[in-house]
Amino acid sequence: MAIASPGASLRDEQQLIASIVELMKTEQQFLVSADADGLSTITPKKLQLAQKAAELSRLRHRALGAAGFLAGEGGMEPWLAVGGNDELRTQWNRLLELTREAKELNRVNGMLVNKQLAHTQGMLNTLRPAAAGAGVYGPGGQAMPAGPSRRFVVG
Repeated sequence: MAIASPGASLRDEQQLIASIVELMKTEQQFLVSADADGLSTITPKKLQLAQKAAELSRLRHRALGAAGFLAGEGGMEPWLAVGGNDELRTQWNRLLELTREAKELNRVNGMLVNKQLAHTQGMLNTLRPAAAGAGVYGPGGQAMPAGPSRRFVVG
């Protein structure tokens, strides 16, 4: 799929990034409420939208390169100065705003994930000594080391 102009995909890119932003806001709610089931529904949708946005971005970069500009984000401003118009500039600025919002949401969500991970790790560390036999005493009142466990095979 070729794009005739670097500005041709801006509206579609905006819509995709706006959808990602909304998913990230929902993801944030799920992270705050520790809703693992909800999070598992968000991830595939977010991945799919991100892949589509990346493809549109690559097409825009190719169109910039074909037009003689830097084939990347840095080529948009020079292209807009020469081949753009007010509508395209507005679309580009809106895309940049949405991208900044997505990056900030990603940063905050990452902090929430790390907080949940630290909490879970703390809980696991609390449970480990009990599982290792701490607090188990023998008939003489002495702490007993954890020995081999007896496991039964069913089946």
